[in-house]
Amino acid sequence: MKYICLGYYDKAKFDSLPESERNAMFDACFEYDEHLRASGHSWGDGIALQGSETALTLSWKNGKVATTDGPYAETKEQLGGLGVLEARDMNHAVQLMSQHPAVKYGTLWEIRPIGDMSEIKKASEQRRQKAAAY
Repeated sequence: MKYICLGYYDKAKFDSLPESERNAMFDACFEYDEHLRASGHSWGDGIALQGSETALTLSWKNGKVATTDGPYAETKEQLGGLGVLEARDMNHAVQLMSQHPAVKYGTLWEIRPIGDMSEIKKASEQRRQKAAAY
């Protein structure tokens, strides 16, 4: 089963780390990511995100799209990146991610099963094809 792993971090804490400690953290994290790939857990390269100050949030207000600078949620922790993990079940996903070195540096991991949209997509395609035939 595939899981999306969302990594949240405290920017102030991260920024306060000495460069040598940040480099050691990145080295350990990338080494563990390589371990996950090599053991068939399909981690890929993961996806790092730029800081929340670069975010733009879209919403629907008063019948049109509205934009707001920054992330939707105002919290101390911000989403720093994400990855896809292949695991037997949620317990296995938790076991794998609890060994990720970023945990020791304060990263919070939100782990969610990836939903299967194939049946919903197929039904939508059929409805759209039927509507286009008229």
